[in-house]
Amino acid sequence: MEINKDLIAASSTPIVLAILAEGDSYGYAIIRRVRELSGGRMEWTDGMLYPVLHRLERLGYVEARWEVAKSGRRRKYYRITSRGRAQLAEERRQWQAVDATLRGLWQALSFSVPATRRQPRHFHWEPGHAG
Repeated sequence: MEINKDLIAASSTPIVLAILAEGDSYGYAIIRRVRELSGGRMEWTDGMLYPVLHRLERLGYVEARWEVAKSGRRRKYYRITSRGRAQLAEERRQWQAVDATLRGLWQALSFSVPATRRQPRHFHWEPGHAG
């Protein structure tokens, strides 16, 4: 299953903030954590992640620092700020409202739509006739 790019973009802020709420992290580790949490259904790239991180940094939701790893390689680590934690709480409230709405709709549809695959309705239209 491929997840729609618009949905990935819309969920990127709460996902990144929630991962950073678990602890400080760097880009590749965040990408790996998203893959792990999604069961492989969300494959983020650095080209998608870094603009999100930079935007969150500009907004004051995350702070970045450079560290040298044991391998000698420099890595930029990100940490959630108190402002970012407040934003995460707000994002959570909003996504819970969306989730509750969709769950209500899915449940309502499951009662009104038979389990068997419905055939599409075909309408015959002739010029000059309304409907």
